[in-house]
Amino acid sequence: MIGRREFITLLSGAAVWPLAARAQQRERMRRIGVVLPAAADNTDFQLWAGAFLQALAQAGWVLGHNLCVDTRWATTNAEIRRHSAELAALAPDVIVASGASTVGPVLQVTRVVPVVFPIVTDPVSAGFVDSLARPGGNATGFMTYEYGMGAKWLEVLKQIAPGVMRVAVLRDPDAASGVGQFGVIQAAASTLRVEVVAVNMRDAAEIEGPITAAVNSANGGLIVSASGPAFRQRDLILKLAAQHKLPAIYFERSFVAAGGLISYGADFIDLYRRAAGYVDRILKGEKTADLPVQAPTKFELVINLKTAKTLGLDIPPTVLARADEVIE
Repeated sequence: MIGRREFITLLSGAAVWPLAARAQQRERMRRIGVVLPAAADNTDFQLWAGAFLQALAQAGWVLGHNLCVDTRWATTNAEIRRHSAELAALAPDVIVASGASTVGPVLQVTRVVPVVFPIVTDPVSAGFVDSLARPGGNATGFMTYEYGMGAKWLEVLKQIAPGVMRVAVLRDPDAASGVGQFGVIQAAASTLRVEVVAVNMRDAAEIEGPITAAVNSANGGLIVSASGPAFRQRDLILKLAAQHKLPAIYFERSFVAAGGLISYGADFIDLYRRAAGYVDRILKGEKTADLPVQAPTKFELVINLKTAKTLGLDIPPTVLARADEVIE
């Protein structure tokens, strides 16, 4: 794997290739638009996008030679909509849209340009594809999640914090996947004798009060389910978990790297690399409608022992033995 600095160089270069060079190689140059729901200095998205570009290079697509990549970074829904329209107007060969919060706006402005998503929770319920096996339209890509994972989150949380009796579940109420994930967690809660409370997280103002109310007990816990709003509010969520001394499980490792307790979910770097494989196939003539949406194949369990110590938790040896990464 190449380093972060080289990833940033790839991303920066992708957006600023001289127009003269593009004109000279117009016949050979293929164009990709990329919309990322994050600030340009977000190190996690830099790594994932860098892995995507590296995989394209390994497939023979070289920036400035036969490939031009226009990257747009956006931290608000309005910015995502504007950038989606700008990229669609460029008529690229492919648009790469990361997450439901970007795929939706992109599909609103084009049903012609092929769209590949490296990460989406449930593209069928979101209306992005007709079915997983036969997407049917101009979008396809990779899922980050299967609904059974919700039960796994609650199970692992109880294993590392057996005293937890009341769990707040952060979800995106505007996405069908948010409702679905909570439903699975709720179904598992009775077996584990845990009360679960749904907490909507459209924005920061909606999070803090409900979390405080939902876990105002000595036996509280937190599950952060997969969604775009969770990424955007990551710092606030981590702050609240620390402030209320909540054992918390997250859907992706960057939360744990930033101080969260534990995560279990898909390997996003692997998904972005696989998305590059789909872009390669589309550039070589295959149609999105014929490329099935694929589930994740690599998962990772990540534990932050420093945070566990702060919370007074002893991680069971059986859980430590299963961990893919332990942060100390």
